[in-house]
Amino acid sequence: MRLYSRLAALFALLIPAAAHAQSADPQGSGPIVAALGWMQGTLLGNVATAVAVMAVAAVGFMMLTGRMNWRFGATVIVGCFVLFGAGSIVTGIQSAAAVG
Repeated sequence: MRLYSRLAALFALLIPAAAHAQSADPQGSGPIVAALGWMQGTLLGNVATAVAVMAVAAVGFMMLTGRMNWRFGATVIVGCFVLFGAGSIVTGIQSAAAVG
């Protein structure tokens, strides 16, 4: 009987409790939130698209001339995936954390 109570206590400690974050922004954080929103819009908008197109074009030009650095090419491709998939990546991490 004592073994069952110890196992029950162990399982109770191992099961994570849901973390309840604040639903609203803290007082006085309006300018910070606005600045971060602007930065997100800049990094995921037309500027990021233009930079990604130029980076992919540079990799393509290097492939065309036979001077391809495969590490640089892979870095550009992975960087584009991370940059434009950042929202999906964060949503996936949040949903995985909410399940536990």
